[in-house]
Amino acid sequence: MNIPGLRSPHDKVGTLVYFGRMVDKIRLHAAGKLPADYILNLGDGFDKVCAQFFRISYEAIAERVKAGGTDEELLAWCFANGRKVTDQDQHFFNEFLRKRGWNDSGSERLAQRKVESGFTARDEIQTFFDYIDADEGRR
Repeated sequence: MNIPGLRSPHDKVGTLVYFGRMVDKIRLHAAGKLPADYILNLGDGFDKVCAQFFRISYEAIAERVKAGGTDEELLAWCFANGRKVTDQDQHFFNEFLRKRGWNDSGSERLAQRKVESGFTARDEIQTFFDYIDADEGRR
């Protein structure tokens, strides 16, 4: 399902993948434009991983997003209010998220999601990022 205003998890804000997607979901939810299927998982899954990366609660990030600001300002706020993040930390975060579902503990869940969505013949979907993009019509 294509959702206007919701970017791919591959898209970066600054140096980080996924962060912009989390921000988009928060903004869309606040505007009443996030589909119900997405609301159930707000603050969980990759949102939770992203918040934990900064060591800031998802709720605190959501409140900051709702207060306004550009993506870059929001990312700067997370860097300023969370733990000290190194370039290496950012690299590991990006690579973990980008490859989640590919030969790891998430592989079985990814295979299940592909079956549920009718993507069993789509061998190019090897990660959750790939799955999200396919599910939302970007692939």
